[in-house]
Amino acid sequence: MHNNDRTKVAQDRAQVLIETLPWIHSANGKTIVVKYGGAAMESPELARQVMADIELLKLTGVRVVLVHGGGKAINRMLKALDLPVSFKDGLRVTDDATMDAVQEVLIGKVNQQLVWLLNEYGANAVGISGADGKTLGCQQLDPDLGHVGEVIDVKTGLIESILDDGYVPVVASVGCGPDGFYNVNADVAASKVAQGLKADTLVYLTNEDGLYRNYGDPDSLISRLTAAETRMILSSGILAEGMIPKVSSIAEALKAGVNDVRIINGTFPHALLVELYTDAGIGTMFTQN
Repeated sequence: MHNNDRTKVAQDRAQVLIETLPWIHSANGKTIVVKYGGAAMESPELARQVMADIELLKLTGVRVVLVHGGGKAINRMLKALDLPVSFKDGLRVTDDATMDAVQEVLIGKVNQQLVWLLNEYGANAVGISGADGKTLGCQQLDPDLGHVGEVIDVKTGLIESILDDGYVPVVASVGCGPDGFYNVNADVAASKVAQGLKADTLVYLTNEDGLYRNYGDPDSLISRLTAAETRMILSSGILAEGMIPKVSSIAEALKAGVNDVRIINGTFPHALLVELYTDAGIGTMFTQN
């Protein structure tokens, strides 16, 4: 590499660092809830990038909470057990056997893998489920869905204690009620946790670039929506079935006082840092006004 080329690379790197400074300054001390899912969870390389991003956020003074599901891992387990995979309105139909598989996969496997990864990066993570400390108190959402929980009570004491001790809470989307455990949609779980913590920002890492006005048309990506616009698009009937729980949970989070919510593509290299610490937002941002 010629000297001029090396100088240009160094200048570009310095410019990126300079661009991040005001964002890092504004984020210091804030609470950010990250819902982790999609391809970013399935790919080892993307997973490492997400964990590195979370460690850097933590080092710059952000209180990060990671909430996760594990739909593809659950599907693989159900297939291995020769159990049906069924959905209604974007939610998994969860009978007794499926609930057992959900707990085994989310709490026993996925959660602990994420804790291990974060610990390897020095982030010092602690794994819990929504049942621990009665974090996500539930009742049955719909008898046709079985053990799918509607979150009716959020207790954030355990999460706050973990944060105060300097750890990253990693929360599996399983809740509890008087009659046992419930499978909670991970988007809903992340929204409820963000609401309970009065989080500054909620980020959904997904397989999508964001929210589209015309699903499948890349030119119709929406860069920003207010809370009022979010409610309007939710009632418009244009959303794909799988997006309905996510956008509903976003509207609820904004109504409860979460400052902003982002949907970003987790397959984008270091998507969290680019979205939060640079001028070039990469997804859809939902704001109060």
